[in-house]
Amino acid sequence: MTASERAAKLVRIAAEAAGDKLADDILAYDVSEQLVITDAFVLCSAPSDRQVRAIVDEIEKRLREEADAKPVRREGEREGRWVLLDYADIIVHIQHEEDRMYYALERLWKDCPLLDLPESVTAHQAQRARAVGSPSE
Repeated sequence: MTASERAAKLVRIAAEAAGDKLADDILAYDVSEQLVITDAFVLCSAPSDRQVRAIVDEIEKRLREEADAKPVRREGEREGRWVLLDYADIIVHIQHEEDRMYYALERLWKDCPLLDLPESVTAHQAQRARAVGSPSE
């Protein structure tokens, strides 16, 4: 069993929305063979609580507008360090980068296949990685 077409569409929209708000380390896992509650997880992070909230707002807006999807559950919004958006087909985790490193969800789901993300998301992440790693003038 693999993630449904609907889940793949929601993953694409969520990843693009996160990328547009400069989220870091955007990944998506097909967890459909491991869990019955959802098809995919989207993980991303940001360096500040304020940016976490901006990413959450953009993901919710874009999923509502482009896929008529509303979260069935939302957790962690008050603290702004780790927000979970549950859309049934997908679950999106937006974490403060410190929490992302500490909890390392990637370790838990490393046996699940990664889902391909849109080129716009992967190109943006590669460009940011080069900019961060490049020597200053």
